[in-house]
Amino acid sequence: MSNQAQRPSVPPHDGEHVPVLDDVMRSSASTVSEEVIPLAEEIATVGKRQVVTGRVRVQTVTDAIEELVHADVQRETVEVTRVPIDRMVETTPEIRTEGDVTILPVVEEVLVVEKRLVLKEELHIRRRITTETAEVPVTLRKQRAIVERVALDSPAPEEEIPQ
Repeated sequence: MSNQAQRPSVPPHDGEHVPVLDDVMRSSASTVSEEVIPLAEEIATVGKRQVVTGRVRVQTVTDAIEELVHADVQRETVEVTRVPIDRMVETTPEIRTEGDVTILPVVEEVLVVEKRLVLKEELHIRRRITTETAEVPVTLRKQRAIVERVALDSPAPEEEIPQ
């Protein structure tokens, strides 16, 4: 038997000669030897799944709160002053504005031997705007959520039986 037959059998890697320990021991110090060490690698795969660990019940509650609200409110009043004129006119005067006063002519037909237009009076209308603060009670509604933990073994809301 030859030396080759006594070697342990090593599977060939792509046609290369893979040295074994016996070959290294027999080689002289001047011979350079290569040793191939196969490397292994593990690959981790991460996955996830849903697991029910508990349940919660959420309900909304509406609270009514009485509060006093402050608001500016405008109020407009008019003051009417009758100014007697008693003057004859040919046509009805137009409504006119002088400053913050609106003047509205009031005419009357007077029967005499002849018919004449008499300006009887003018209405002077002055606008006054006042602002005052009003306190009005209002009801405000506010919702809040109540969250309760429910034991895992209790029935789900759709499984509950109404009483």
